[in-house]
Formats: sequence, structure tokens, C-alpha cells
Amino acid sequence: MSWFDTHCHLQTFLRKKELGPILQRAEDGGIKRMVTIGTSADDWEDYQTIAQKFPNRIDYSAGLHPGYVDQNWEGQLSCLENYWVSGKAPVALGEIGLDYFRLPKDGEQAEKIIFWQKEALRKQLGIARELACPVIIHSRSAFDDCVREIDHSGVDWKKVVFHCFTEGVGEISQLIERGGRASFTGIITFPKNEKLLEAVKYQGLERLMIETDSPYLAPVPHRGKRNEPSFISQIGDFLGNLFGQSIEQICWENSLKFYFN
Repeated sequence: MSWFDTHCHLQTFLRKKELGPILQRAEDGGIKRMVTIGTSADDWEDYQTIAQKFPNRIDYSAGLHPGYVDQNWEGQLSCLENYWVSGKAPVALGEIGLDYFRLPKDGEQAEKIIFWQKEALRKQLGIARELACPVIIHSRSAFDDCVREIDHSGVDWKKVVFHCFTEGVGEISQLIERGGRASFTGIITFPKNEKLLEAVKYQGLERLMIETDSPYLAPVPHRGKRNEPSFISQIGDFLGNLFGQSIEQICWENSLKFYFN
């Protein structure tokens, strides 16, 4: 087996000294490759170190997640580009984007955070355009604004993935017509999920990528428990049943092309 977890967060396991067993279970389960995703300056160095220790098995991205954007966002981004010129380089910039789900109730403060998020996103999209690297987008309750910012950025849409996609056919069709794609987490296995099932079928197999987003969003039958990369095969098996064929090799090839072509 050759599964590819295109989006996970290994820092939790690293800091709890559990990374060894986590990676062993992944190897035993046929997970041959994964990308651990940067969210702030707090994890970029950890991920570069992990990627250097496990070449051709673990890669990483670097970017400032909208949830970590505040008035000091420019300071965090001041060293971001250094990771592409010193040591093992990231394979993508991300995850970056907009998140309006947990904005403060105070309207003035909410507007301020949205402004910072958009400024940080524009700055990072500009860096990604210059680097011509893949971009991992986090979009929560902010789909239209994310699409608009990417449209204005000049980034090649073929290098854009909306991770942990939870929207419907209308939204995924906008990504496809621009050349972008969505990737899917264990949420796809949850019941009463017809909208998302229609979206993944609409995108089809040509662009399909899957991810655990671990340690979050464990798939059924582990829902509610801590997620880990070894569970990617269960997401893949679920989607294989949906499409009526094995998707293992398809996802492997799609993921390699996205990150390394």
C-alpha cells in the first residue's frame, strides 16, 4: 500500500514524545508519505527538523494560519521566506487563509481581525507567487473572500488546494473552473453529509486529494478520538467505496503532482 497523508500536524505528537509510535503505526498501515503543515513561527523550525530527519517520507509546509494572525502578524512573517533558502525547503506555503468562524462578538474588534487576516493572506500569497510554490488554503466561513483574494493575487490556481473542504457543489465548481482543487478529511465519513459527498463526486478523481488534518477530525469509526496519519487509509477506503474503485494509487499520484511538479 502507498497512502499519502497530504495534511497533518505532527507537532503535538513531537512535543508529547509520541512521534516514534505515530510514525511506526503509519508505516505499518502503508502510509508512505505525509506533509506536516505549518501554522505559525512556533512550528516551522520543528517541521523543518522533522523533514530533514525523515527525507522522502515527511515533508512540510510553512505559513501563518489565520487563527494565529494578530497585530504582530508582520513580525511572524519576517522570517518565513528564510525557510526556502536555508536548510530543507517547504513543499508548500500554508496553511494560510481566512477564518471568520470564531470572530469576537464585538463588531469593531472583529473588523480589526478580518483586516489583519486579509493583510496577512495578501502578503503570503505574494510570497507564494514569487516562489511559484503550492498554496494550502484554510477557509472557514470565508469562502468567497478567499477566492477573491486568490483571484487578485496572481497566484497560479493550479497550485492551490482548499484543505479540509466542507462546502458544496457550487463552491467546488468555482475552484475547478479556476484550475484549483479541494482535499477531504475524515469529515467525509460522517453521517448526514450529502452536500459534501456530492462535492467530492463533482470534483471527481482527477484532482482528488485526502488528508487526516490530524490530530483533529478523526474519521468514523474513531470520530471524537485523537486523529493520526495511520487513519488516512480509512478515509481512502470510504471514498473508494463511494467511487466504486480503489483510489489509493490515484490519490498518491495526484498528491505527488500537486506538491512536487
